[in-house]
Amino acid sequence: MRLINFKLGEQIHLGIKVADGVIDVTSFVRDTLFVAPTTMEQVIASGQEGLSQLTELIKQKAKILAEEQLIYAPCVVKPEKILCVGLNYVSHAAESKIDIPTAPVLFSKFNNALAAHQQIIPLPNFAGKFDYEAELVIVIGKEASNVSKEEALSYVFGYTTGNDLSSRELQFRSGQWLLGKTCDHFAPIGPYLITADALDPNSLNITCEVNGVARQVANTRDMIFDCATIISYASQYMTLQPGDIIFTGTPSGVILGYPEAEQKWLKAGDEIKVSIERIGTLQNVLA
Repeated sequence: MRLINFKLGEQIHLGIKVADGVIDVTSFVRDTLFVAPTTMEQVIASGQEGLSQLTELIKQKAKILAEEQLIYAPCVVKPEKILCVGLNYVSHAAESKIDIPTAPVLFSKFNNALAAHQQIIPLPNFAGKFDYEAELVIVIGKEASNVSKEEALSYVFGYTTGNDLSSRELQFRSGQWLLGKTCDHFAPIGPYLITADALDPNSLNITCEVNGVARQVANTRDMIFDCATIISYASQYMTLQPGDIIFTGTPSGVILGYPEAEQKWLKAGDEIKVSIERIGTLQNVLA
């Protein structure tokens, strides 16, 4: 199932992407008293029961909205945690001139960094050397603590497309990467959240285009640590909660990896498109 969040007035509505457009689940349930989750958080918390109710809702004669008229919201808006994995492709570790890690390199972003598909992202005037990072994003579906690699994917609700925007100037100001990673709106995700039953996360083409020019082209099979390993590893040290999101790392092709003389950092007006096979394309313009 392909789910989205979109804005209607001051509210965020849950939607289901169908062939003709988007079903406004929140409005339909409110107006008909049909029993189904009305927010993304409720869907994630209710698990298979909620997804079954939404499957039945699709069969109803619900009004379908034209997707091109929607204002998107981040497909997850209230994660307890935003975890990120650094250096998770051999090619990216090599271009960054950093040794290949022997365990997942974890860092974090905060909720202020969340942004939506088609949202204009203002670049802060206190930073520079802005870079893109195309990434597959995991959305956790149920509480996970000390889970095995073999069990790990059963804790996933779904997957979405992400861009781990970074200020390299701030990232390397100290040994901690946080400042350069969690500026406002530096974690756009979406537009769709694809339920875990719909795809295999271990073999998905992933690309990034800047102003129509391909900068990153890879496949998630090239990850050093696959999604199951990442979830299992993180769950040894912290309890993952429903709605937590994990950026799983970026392949080679980031600006940081270019020879210094060829580094042309992102600037206002640039359009970035991150696409992941079977999930969709996340598009943002910088300002």
